[in-house]
This record gives sequence, C-alpha cells and structure tokens, in this order.
Amino acid sequence: MQIDKFKIVNYAGQYRDQILDVWEKSVTATHHFLKPEDFKSIKEQVLTIDFNDLQVYCLVSESEVAGFIGVAGDKVEMLFISPDFTGQGLGRHLMEFAIDTLKIKKVDVNEQNIHAVGFYKKLGFEVYERTSQDDQGKEYPLLRMKLIIFI
Repeated sequence: MQIDKFKIVNYAGQYRDQILDVWEKSVTATHHFLKPEDFKSIKEQVLTIDFNDLQVYCLVSESEVAGFIGVAGDKVEMLFISPDFTGQGLGRHLMEFAIDTLKIKKVDVNEQNIHAVGFYKKLGFEVYERTSQDDQGKEYPLLRMKLIIFI
C-alpha cells in the first residue's frame, strides 16, 4: 500500500475502537518482553484514556486506521502502527509529520523494543538517558531519546 493513500487526521471519537485495536495488535507484535499480567494492567489503563484530552493524530486510508501518534509538548508519547501495515514507511510518515509540523524533539522507548530503538535511531534520535524502570515503576527500562539530526 502506498503512503499517498493515507492521510493524517486529528483524532475523533469514531476512531477510538480502531486505535485501541491498533494499540493491542501492535503491542502484542512488538512487546514480547511484557509479562502477561503487566500487559493486562497496561491494557486496562489504555482503555480508560480519553484521547480527546490528548494531541492524537490517526493515519487513515478511507475509514481504516493504520496507525496513530500522540504527542505532548515536544515529545512523542505514543506511536503505534498496525502489524498489517508495518514495513511500509507509515511510522516514518507519522514521525516526519510530528517532527516537521508538531516540532517534536523527544521520545521514550522501551529498551527491550529493539526494533523501535533502531527505528528512532534511523530518524536521527540519540539516547540521552536510560531509566531502570518505566514510568509506572515496572522493571522495563526506558531509553529517553532526543532528536539530534533529522534524516
């Protein structure tokens, strides 16, 4: 599928079920390091999010959501692409939008998510800090990355 078949749109309630589905499929495909009980706990938290309260953008083709990105200030807080659409440049497309339009400069990524770490490095992000736990105090180290140079 070609990127030009997708458009980036502001989140709207009609996309809620789809982005929750994208989130779950993406995490299941990429976060093998999560303990099942932690995945369940995180999922319960995600289900309570009111995406209207956040700066969220959906990547849509016709009425299908292929991925989404959420930002706060100059930081990407969430980026998820459906496994049905990975490897097609859609994550890069959303990140280019976030960098160019939203002026983001930072992202946190789970250290164990090596594909995501490599993805952000390819885009010009560099690790400036490592935590031993995630923001919920779980034993999932985070790499805090900042944009050094955009490629």
